[in-house]
Amino acid sequence: MPRYKLTIEYDGTPFCGWQVQAGQPTVQGVLMEAFARFCGEEVTVSGAGRTDAGVHATGQVAHVDLSRDWRPDQVRDAMTAQLRPHPVAVLAAEKVPGDFDARFSAVKRHYLYRLVNRRPDLALDRDRAWRVPKRLDAARMHEAAQRLLGKHDFSTFRAAECQAASPVKTLDLLDVAREGDAIRITTSARSFLHHQVRSMVGSLVRVGEGVWSPDDLEAALKAADRRRCGPMAPACGLYLVGVDYRMDEAQAG
Repeated sequence: MPRYKLTIEYDGTPFCGWQVQAGQPTVQGVLMEAFARFCGEEVTVSGAGRTDAGVHATGQVAHVDLSRDWRPDQVRDAMTAQLRPHPVAVLAAEKVPGDFDARFSAVKRHYLYRLVNRRPDLALDRDRAWRVPKRLDAARMHEAAQRLLGKHDFSTFRAAECQAASPVKTLDLLDVAREGDAIRITTSARSFLHHQVRSMVGSLVRVGEGVWSPDDLEAALKAADRRRCGPMAPACGLYLVGVDYRMDEAQAG
């Protein structure tokens, strides 16, 4: 039974997240329905990241097993037709070994958080970025962000309903950069706790507003106490932009 790796883009606004939920629109659900129309099979589409309601993706990765040996371009093009009118697109499909798992084979995940730092409301970026009207000091935010790098107990930035076995994670990248009114926060790690990225962003905004110092952010991290977290950033600004795998590194080498 051939296994396919899918690279997927979606606007998360109309969905209740990635994972199938009874009676609710989900990204995983519309993909599985599209496959049923395409090849007449009930399949499971397993994703690398279970994004929350309202979270977007430009580089989500999933895998699916199909009984027929389709060419990858046939899978991609058929899904293009079957997914309409949902704001979901299969950007690429490729055959992979049967032991490839989109979630458990991943070695690093990359997220982007988009802020628009201006007083006027958003028109084109509505539901795709977080508007913060108060002027933010992006350089100060970046300075503070570096205090979170490395291996830590991230309980402060963990959702109460998080199902991870341990709150200890290793954060490889957390950069903050301003481009005009836009502030881009990029972060990478092997895996993240539930709501970790949005919680870190909300706390960094406190630093940018001058409410917290970088020392305050570091103290909140070390407290390992959810009550020390700043307000959580809204889902609309968060994007899953890529997932790395060892086979990608081997091919690049």
